[in-house]
Amino acid sequence: MTAAGSSRDLSATPLAADFEAATRDQWLGLVEKVLKGADFEKKLVTRTADGIRIEPLYARDTAVPALQAAIPGHAPYARGARSVVEGLGWEIRQRVNAASPEEANREILSELEAGSNGIALAIEAPGQVGTRIKSAADMTVALSGMRIDLAPLELRAGIGAADAAAQLISALPQLGIATKSAQVFLGLDPIGALARWGTLPSPVQAVLVETIALATEARGALPNARTVKVDATLYHEAGATEAFELAALGATLIAYLRMFEAAGISPSVALGQIAFAVSSDTDLFTTVAKLRAARRLIWRIADASGAGDAAASLHLSVNSSFRMLAKRDPWTNLLRETLSCAGGVLGGADAITVLPFTAALGEADDFARRTARNIQIVLQEESWLGRVLDPMGGSWYIETLTDEVAKAAWELLQEIEGKGGIIAALNQGFVQDKIAADAAARAKAITTGRQSLTGVSAFPLLGDDGVKVTPARPTPPVTGKEIVRPLAPQRLAEPFEALRDAADAHAAKTGNELKVFLASLGPVIEHTARSTWIKNYLAAGGIAALTSDGYASAEDAASAFKASGAEAACICSSDALYAEHAEATAKALKQAGAKLVLMAGRPGEGEAALKAAGVDQFLFAGADAVATLEGLQEKLGIS
Repeated sequence: MTAAGSSRDLSATPLAADFEAATRDQWLGLVEKVLKGADFEKKLVTRTADGIRIEPLYARDTAVPALQAAIPGHAPYARGARSVVEGLGWEIRQRVNAASPEEANREILSELEAGSNGIALAIEAPGQVGTRIKSAADMTVALSGMRIDLAPLELRAGIGAADAAAQLISALPQLGIATKSAQVFLGLDPIGALARWGTLPSPVQAVLVETIALATEARGALPNARTVKVDATLYHEAGATEAFELAALGATLIAYLRMFEAAGISPSVALGQIAFAVSSDTDLFTTVAKLRAARRLIWRIADASGAGDAAASLHLSVNSSFRMLAKRDPWTNLLRETLSCAGGVLGGADAITVLPFTAALGEADDFARRTARNIQIVLQEESWLGRVLDPMGGSWYIETLTDEVAKAAWELLQEIEGKGGIIAALNQGFVQDKIAADAAARAKAITTGRQSLTGVSAFPLLGDDGVKVTPARPTPPVTGKEIVRPLAPQRLAEPFEALRDAADAHAAKTGNELKVFLASLGPVIEHTARSTWIKNYLAAGGIAALTSDGYASAEDAASAFKASGAEAACICSSDALYAEHAEATAKALKQAGAKLVLMAGRPGEGEAALKAAGVDQFLFAGADAVATLEGLQEKLGIS
């Protein structure tokens, strides 16, 4: 190819050949001009929950060479364990937890007919709501008509996993499924059950020995089965960071490999029996990096055990996070679940389970189950996300983040191993204390506004959201002696939901909703930023804001306040108008009968004068919103 009127060959000429190569220093010079003296670190650099830096710009010269050269289907498997796309990319494995075997069977067949190609059957057990299966006959009823030779079945039975596995094996002849072709995940994970519920049916070591014996027996009957599960999702749900979730995964894997080896089963054989599970949430890029780092971590442990090649057959499933779900305005959960599902896909999950958007509220109906399923179907069959192997691979940002997450996880894994392994670390409380500290740090980031929850702490919806559900069934009690402190799930929205519940209870008891009159000063362009912010801020605590287009004077604002019937007011406007009218407005509102006068924004040097004029409290970003709103509720009449 030549340019018109020229004999110059352009076929091998880089498009940027005539331009001088840009440097990071040049870029930084331009950034400084835009920042105008602001701190680069505070404005443009963020950090993950593990303290990993997220830079505003990544370049080839800062990328990890080994990861840049990695190939899907080859060690260390960060880019995936497969070298070619299989089917539509991943298994849509939807959860079924209907109360009776008959109801579960109807849901299973409905899921499979409507597009799911795998089932995760939650079985009732101590501390866990699920299908009541007490015998092989019940298991037969629940699975009747399901071709588990075509659609994989995962059992999720928690403390009761051993009983559920035995019942399934006994039920197979009645189901008419050839054992050699059955695709089952038995979910034997006594270490996970111990961590989650704090107890086991027998002493820990005895349960571990029994688990390996059952896994070996089951694998003999079911050659394609994944008998043991390393479930890291329970650490995520309790508040763990990405790196600690993976560290717990790695430490649990090591513990099981040691148990298998003690039973005379080599790591290469054992790895073929083990399935892995992690969580995905709304932080899409971090989720992608976590999944890629998980495979790298598993390979490194396998390789150190002399079974690196066996990691090529690893199976990594993803559950959409329960802790990210909200009860209020649960429609926003559909956005969360779409992001978390996409993160799982782009991270290379083998199977994905998306929870119903009403999972935090109660029992899921057909519509909630259908939306959960359809999120996956749309991403799979319309967006075609599964048609490309590791689509994020090669991104300097993703490759660097993968490397940093993997390194952080490995350091934490070494710390767990230094305690004597995962069981010893649980016994010592190390795992629980680390997760509690990380959860507290995340909660603080949310309450201070550094991290927002849409529909909860940001843009909350007051009033009826139109969602009605059947209340969740009671959770069976956990019996037996507590061996370790259990890791209870904690949803991020719970502190704000408690405020909303208190406000609703007050309204139901008194007939009056909590409300604050907004004394917005000046035209909309002057006050809209603070008026909008304070409206959302108050709504997060169940407090309604009485809004307007704005008032031209302090007298107009006071007159409107008096007519509103409210007892509290909040002054909102720009700093310029505050300087002119805030003090006068505070005095006028007090004279009009305001029992509580608030002001949106930090007071600055004028704090003393504003307080003297009648401002009782200043509301601003960065303060603990839950504590502030709880205090406001008390001042507005909630005891």
